[in-house]
Amino acid sequence: MFSKRLPKDLTDSPFFEALSLAKKAEAYIDLTVSTPLAVGLAPNLMSAISQTQDRWATWDPSACGATFAREAVAKYYAERGGSFSPEEILLTASTSEAYSLIFKTFCDAGDTVLTPLPGYPLLDTLAGLEYLQCYPYFLKQRGSHWALDEETLLSAPDTAKILLLISPHNPTGYCISEREWRTVLDFCAERKMIIVVDEVFGDYLHDAKTVRSWLWNSVEVPVFWLNGLSKTVGSPELKLGWIAYHAGIHQEKVKRALEYVADAYLSVSSTAQALAEPLLVNSLEYQKSIQIRLQNNLTTLRHAFPDTKMLPNVQGGWYAAIHIQGADDEKLTLQLLTEAHVLTQPGFFFDFNTDGWIVVSLLAEESLFSKGVTAIQKFL
Repeated sequence: MFSKRLPKDLTDSPFFEALSLAKKAEAYIDLTVSTPLAVGLAPNLMSAISQTQDRWATWDPSACGATFAREAVAKYYAERGGSFSPEEILLTASTSEAYSLIFKTFCDAGDTVLTPLPGYPLLDTLAGLEYLQCYPYFLKQRGSHWALDEETLLSAPDTAKILLLISPHNPTGYCISEREWRTVLDFCAERKMIIVVDEVFGDYLHDAKTVRSWLWNSVEVPVFWLNGLSKTVGSPELKLGWIAYHAGIHQEKVKRALEYVADAYLSVSSTAQALAEPLLVNSLEYQKSIQIRLQNNLTTLRHAFPDTKMLPNVQGGWYAAIHIQGADDEKLTLQLLTEAHVLTQPGFFFDFNTDGWIVVSLLAEESLFSKGVTAIQKFL
């Protein structure tokens, strides 16, 4: 009856059933919050609405999106040291849809996508819905930092078509270095693969030495950068993302292929495209309040867990992974909720290769975050 795209069992695991029941029974501090909208950091939509209402009731179908909205995205990159023309940008309804369009454009059923572990499980779901396989490469702790385990790339199967990078990475906060980037480019050039860089957390870097402008200027292989309003201006409800790309000598062919697939859906609303322009113009100003929240909470977390083996350096994004040696992360997550009254995410959800990891969001209101971290400390 159902497609083979779907898992055979769609019921919750016993762990998530137990977690759901505990959440209903407990009052708790939520350290899993995933959007600024939930923690008092929403953008000023009223100003954007007043500037754009005359565009809401218009419909000028375009596979790659309205020119004025793509120009706004190009300006967004220019403010940050990137160089994309509006012709190198394609609008989507979300980052998830951007993945789907790229998978449809470059992969056949049974092909393989290289994904990082630990990593976000949504990637496996999106790949599976396109009849694709995921094959892991690994991020490993090296001293106080996470790093790309470059040797694990070498075992990639011949069916690999795409290498997915997430930088800043969810949930570790790892950011790819320029040296690692050169390695990835060389590897993909040799294997005739394309690169997809998910940089939805790219505006939230915690280390002044971490930059990303060099990441946008490489054209040895086709590279596709994914982002959207969900994180750049804290507005996931507007449902607007984009693909920015450089494909070198393949640019025109890639453009035509992407537009062919996108034209079958035309999923981006006029309202979202209209609002993108004023919101992106003010994005740097909006992000200051989020960055202050993230920095303050990260400082609190580092003071609580100064051991870098327990809390490796978080270079960017709004999540952090904490390792409790010898702990069972499922049991620990449930105990933290029922006994310490703090909700975290278990490491197995992200496929950490060792047990005892929990993941916390740095978005929570600062006093609540501090109380939550203190409660975790006392419990441990």
